[in-house]
Amino acid sequence: MRSLIKFGAPVLAAALVLTGCGTKGGTTASGGGTACDLKIGFFGALTGDAANLGINIKNGADLAVKQYNEKHANCKVTLTTFDSQGDPAQAPALAQKAVSDKKVIGIVGPAFSGESKAADPIFAKAGLTTITPSATNPTLSQQGWPTFFRMLGNDASQAPAAAKYIKDVLKAKKVFVADDSSEYGKGLADIVRKDLASMVVGNDSVQQKQTDFSATVTKVTASNADAMFYGGYYAEAAIMVKQLRQQGWKGTFVAGDGVKDDGFIKAAGAAAEGAILTCPCLPPEKAPEFQTAFKAAYGSDPATYSAEGYDSANVFLAAIAAGKTTPADVLSFVKSYSGQGVTKQIKFDAHGEPSAVTVWAYKVSGGKIVPVEQIQ
Repeated sequence: MRSLIKFGAPVLAAALVLTGCGTKGGTTASGGGTACDLKIGFFGALTGDAANLGINIKNGADLAVKQYNEKHANCKVTLTTFDSQGDPAQAPALAQKAVSDKKVIGIVGPAFSGESKAADPIFAKAGLTTITPSATNPTLSQQGWPTFFRMLGNDASQAPAAAKYIKDVLKAKKVFVADDSSEYGKGLADIVRKDLASMVVGNDSVQQKQTDFSATVTKVTASNADAMFYGGYYAEAAIMVKQLRQQGWKGTFVAGDGVKDDGFIKAAGAAAEGAILTCPCLPPEKAPEFQTAFKAAYGSDPATYSAEGYDSANVFLAAIAAGKTTPADVLSFVKSYSGQGVTKQIKFDAHGEPSAVTVWAYKVSGGKIVPVEQIQ
């Protein structure tokens, strides 16, 4: 196995954070007169092709709420879910449903970039604050939505890191780039195309729910590419890499965070071995207390963006604990929030982007997705 160049020091393991740590003042939600039937919403796919990614986040948010309720037994908060199926066409109606429930004080999500683009204008108009744990298209924070916040680095950090890894670690000479035509996948792939322009020997775009990638496979094999980058989600990636291997392609398959899910391995089987997956997300073992609590609650280790979902929910819970329960008060609280989370020291800039960003490279090895290194 090729020895790997280290681009940065690993993130220090964060202690499991009690809701409200690092915030200022305020009365507790269990104090007299404060509403005790408030809700935090989760907005993302719980069914459909990308459901695993949504469920990961929902469980992280759910754990935060459970821990909060244990400490505020006489003034509990509810996590309510809005299942988008990852479909931007369903997002506006779901967003309207969320804003019509006046007990919902904040949204963990939307989970995906396409549905974020469709739903966030509605949340912004209603003044309902959103913190996405996973939507990475850079343009989302540039739309002037005052209610938009992001818990992770966007594709303007992930894609250059992926390109750097392909060039400096994989030492690829020829790279083929494909995307799934989605807001997320194309945005990610386009930055890789730009950063590796002199090395790109072919391009293609496919569609979500596509199952026959023979045209793409033919282009990849004809290009003699020794690496391929795919911007998209795990359902299509699994079929694509399987068909590539069946046609004898020996190069390294590289993809972004939308492919970092066990569903990729289950569907691709042995064809997934050796794939490199980039993600602006923390390896579970870097937050052992959170990992233990999550596994005790759900019977498995936290997966992609579980910790980011947990951190996002905890910011809203901290607002409730501080007595900030109106949309305007919650928005003001989140804008000025500063506290240690599981994934990072949480603080947002004027555009809602996180002040701390890390990107990790993961590898499919022995049928598992394992962290390799942090990419600077």
